[in-house]
Formats: sequence, C-alpha cells, structure tokens
Amino acid sequence: MKIIGLLLVPLTSMVVLWGVITAVTASESLELRQYKTVWTNLRLPAYELIDELQRERLVSAQLLRNSATKTTVTAQRNRTNAASDTFRQLSGDSKDRSADISTQVDAVYKATDRLDAIRGEIDTGLSDRLHTVEAYNSIIDALFSLHRRVGLIDDIPIYEQSRVVIEMSYAKELLTREQAIGLGVVNRDERRLFTQIAGNRRFLMDQSLSELDPVLRDPQVALITSAAYQRMRMMEDQIISGGTPATWLATTEGLAQSFQTALMRASTTLNERADPIADEVLWRAFLLAGTALALVIVSIAFSLRMGNRLSKELGTLRLAALEVAQERLPHVVAKLRKGETVEMPELSVAGTTVEIDDVGQAFSTVQQTAVEAAVGQAQLSEGVGHVFRNLARRSQRLLHRQRIQLADMQHRTTDPEQLDDLFKLDHLTTRMRRHAEGLIILSGATPGRGWSRPVPLLDVARGAAAEVEDYQRVVIEPMSGQRLAGPVVGDVIHLIAELIENSTVYSPPHTSVIVRGEAAARGFAFEVEDRGFGMSAEELAEYNERLASPPEFDLADSDRLGLFVVSRLAARHDIRVTLRGSPYGGTTAIVLIPEEHVAEPEPEAPQTAPAKEPARPMRVVRSD
Repeated sequence: MKIIGLLLVPLTSMVVLWGVITAVTASESLELRQYKTVWTNLRLPAYELIDELQRERLVSAQLLRNSATKTTVTAQRNRTNAASDTFRQLSGDSKDRSADISTQVDAVYKATDRLDAIRGEIDTGLSDRLHTVEAYNSIIDALFSLHRRVGLIDDIPIYEQSRVVIEMSYAKELLTREQAIGLGVVNRDERRLFTQIAGNRRFLMDQSLSELDPVLRDPQVALITSAAYQRMRMMEDQIISGGTPATWLATTEGLAQSFQTALMRASTTLNERADPIADEVLWRAFLLAGTALALVIVSIAFSLRMGNRLSKELGTLRLAALEVAQERLPHVVAKLRKGETVEMPELSVAGTTVEIDDVGQAFSTVQQTAVEAAVGQAQLSEGVGHVFRNLARRSQRLLHRQRIQLADMQHRTTDPEQLDDLFKLDHLTTRMRRHAEGLIILSGATPGRGWSRPVPLLDVARGAAAEVEDYQRVVIEPMSGQRLAGPVVGDVIHLIAELIENSTVYSPPHTSVIVRGEAAARGFAFEVEDRGFGMSAEELAEYNERLASPPEFDLADSDRLGLFVVSRLAARHDIRVTLRGSPYGGTTAIVLIPEEHVAEPEPEAPQTAPAKEPARPMRVVRSD
C-alpha cells in the first residue's frame, strides 16, 4: 500500500494539474466573454461621463469669461448628473469583480462627489478659470485610472490595443483641456500650462499611433492629416507665442467630437474581437482537458500494475535490509568492541527487476565496506594511542632523568647567573613533562605522576603556574587551607596549568592572569581570569559544550589539544569546568572540584598564603 501510495502522489498531482489547467483555460474564456460585460457596465458609462465632464469644464470656463449663459451651464450640469447617475447604477453590478476594480470605482465615486463643491465655488466667484479647469481634471483623471485598470485582459493583442486606445482617449482629454484654457490666455501661468499640455498631447498621440494596428489607426491618421487638425496646430503655436485665435473654440470643438467618435468606434471594435477569441480558447480548453484526462487514466492503470509488482520485490529487499541493520551490523560492532574477528556473509536478494537486484548487491558491498572501515578505524585509533603512549612514556623517562640532573646541578652551583639559567631549564623541563602527559591522556591512559598524601590547594595552584611559560604574569591570590586528595593532584595541576597557559596566550603580554580559589558548597572552586580580548557568546557556548561532553579526539584538530586534555581530565574526576566572560573584557575559567576530592586543612597548617607568586616558579616534585 505504501508503494501504491507513493505512486499515487504524482498521479494525484497530475489530476490536480489537469483540473487546474482546465479551470484556468476555461476561466480565460469566461473572462474574455466578461470583457463585454465590463465594457457595458464600466468603460462605456465612464467614457460617456468623461465626455459630459469635458463639456461642463468648457462651459464653466466660458462662464468665468462671461461668454456663456447660466442657462447653458445649468443644462450641461444636468446632463453630467444624468451620466454620473448612469455610471453609478451600472458600475454597481461589476465593481465587485476584484478588490482593485472596487477601489478604483470607489475613487471615481469620491471624485464625482466633489462636483457640487466645485460648482458652488464657480457660482459664488471663489474659483478662477485655471483652478476650475484643474478641479475637473482631477475627476477625469480618476475615470481614466479606472479605464486603465479594467482594460486588463488575458489576450495580449487585445490588451495592447486597448491600452493604446485608452492613451489616445487621454490625448483627446488633453485636447479638451487645451480647449478650455485656450479660450483666452491672460497670464504667464496659463500660457505655461497650455504649452505643457500641448506638448504632452502631441507626444502621446504620435507615440500611440505607431502602436495601433491598421484597422484602428487609419481613422486616427485621417483626423491627424485633416486640414482642421493642421489649422488647430497652427492656432496652438499662436497661443504659445502669445496670440489669441478667433476661431479656436469652433475648430477644437469639431476635432474633439471627431476624435470622440473615432475612439468609441475603436473601443467597440476591440470589444467585438473578444468573443471569437473566447470561443477558440474554450474549444482549446476542452481538447486539452480531454487529452490530459486520457493520459491520466492510462498513467493510473500502468502505475498500479507496476506498483504491485515492485512492492513484492521491494518487500523482500526491505526484509534483507532490516536484517542487516537490526541483526548483522550490531553484532559486528559488538564483536569489534571486544577485539574479536568478524566475517559478514553477502546479502543476496533475488528479483526479476535488475535495478532491485543491483540495490541488493550494493547493500552487500556497503555492508562489507562499512565493516572493513570500522575495523580499520578501530585498529588505527588503537595504533595511534599506542604511539602516543610509547612516545610520551619515553619522553617522561628522559625528562625525569633530566630534572634529576638539573636538581643536582642547582645544588652544586653557586654562581647566581648559572643558577638562574638552571632554573629556566628546570621550568622548561616541567613544561615538556606536561606536554608529554597530555599525549598520554589523549591516548586514554593515566599519567604516572601522583601523590600519596593530600596537598594544599594553594600549592596545587602554584604547581600549575610553575608549568606555564609566562609564569611571571600569574598572580595567585590567598586561599583557604583545604587540601586536595593525593591521587588527583597531578591531573588537577595539569588541568589548571592548561587553563592558565591558555589565558597567557590569549591576553596581552603586559596583563596579569589571576588565579583565585575558595571553598564552595559542594567542593572547592578555582577561578582563572585573564584580561584579554574575550570570546563571543557563541564561542563560549561551543567551548562549554565541549568541556561538558568530551568529544572524540580528532587527529585533524590538533589546534585544540588543550581543550581535549582539559575535558578528558575533568570527565575522569567528575570536575566541572565552565567558561564565562570576565568583567575586565577577558575570559574566566571556573573549575569546580567535587567535595569527595577535597580534605579539610591540617590543624597546624596556616590558613592563608602569600598573595604574590615568587619570581621563580615552585617546582613540583614527584612522590615516586
């Protein structure tokens, strides 16, 4: 059933895709058919309202120049109101087609609501001619924004031509604006506005004509090449130059009407083109949907048959794989951990499908390779550990002999300079011994250094500082007299020395590294604080995670040997090491030693220690 379910996923996707393609194609046809509805309910009433608003703008401009009667203005306002009411009535049936269209229609409603205010300003003489023209312009601009939004259609040729026709209509709108302003230019602002509108109209008309197809372009070209249009162009130039043509109104009135007729004819032609295209799209949708449905049915039948066959063979392969994962490989890993020799039989899966048989053979090969890799890794890790231990043990013996010789030379030398050099060599030998012990710890063994009796924790801190190169920078503050159990002294000294050395390396040479210690509720806590550059919160979190859960040692990660050594030593004795930010900008390492490793001070032992470390480090002497 899972195999069949897996096959049904693409089949279901095919069915869904078939449905989506059918729905989208059919919706394209329906949308093309609704293009006529949008034209009838939105665009045609909007064009009629624009035409009436253009006429009202003209007679209002004439009224302000005392060249039109109040009766003419009232009659035109009534026609505009009737066109506005018609637009509101018809647009209510189509405004809910989309949120964008609804927003644009509401913007037109809001713009036309300002008509009464505009008319009131005209009647009371509060508005001049230029302000009146601009007020009507804003309403007409809202209607053209609606045209551009509802003129969208999925058919690209119709959309492109519709867009150009809308731009030509706007060019005609610019012509009527020129008509209203050109009645009598009386100041520089009116002449500047007239010049700007004339230039925009010429540019828009010239650009739009080149994009119209021949059927729609020829009537427009006939108008532009007519004598009336050429005469109007000459009058425009006269007005721009400061003149006032006597026949300006009559000439532009006739051209505006001619352009209106031609543009309405072009819009009607585009509207009629949508129906045949819608029929073609719908027929193509039916053909595509039928073909896709037949392919889906054939695919389902073939997939179910092949799925039943593959499910049986894959079931056999599944059982074999589970046997390898749950029985064979765990058994091999357990034997490898015990150091025993392992053998893995080949995995055989019989099937009629070549690919499944190849997968079975691949499982067998992977199984053998995994076992060989595990064996090799185990042998390599063990060999590396032996090498580390052997080299470290040899170094320890040599360094122990070297320290004995240095101690003897120190006792026999009286020259202060030579004695100082011997102390430096002794300190260098101590550091070398610590590095050798680090190799032993990384190999998984235990260093041989230890104490039979408890050691004061102050001496432990001093011994750790003595194993650091820049021991002169280490300041050990006074501590209480608690002692550390002898078996863990060597490892704690090594652990704290690694932390101190890390602090000296990652802090400026002129700064000090402070080591302090005090009793805690569950043991004893050392603090190693530097005044270096510190670490980010992400780095602190990463290092604290490594210290809390010691990772496997990686030979490629040799830059973090100190981190591995500290985490191994801490895990061996249940010591908790935590890094945090220092108030001085550096880093503070907190080492919490459990109470089972801490003993109370001897009655006769002093409770405090000097606050400063001596100039040369304290040497830690092996008890053995």
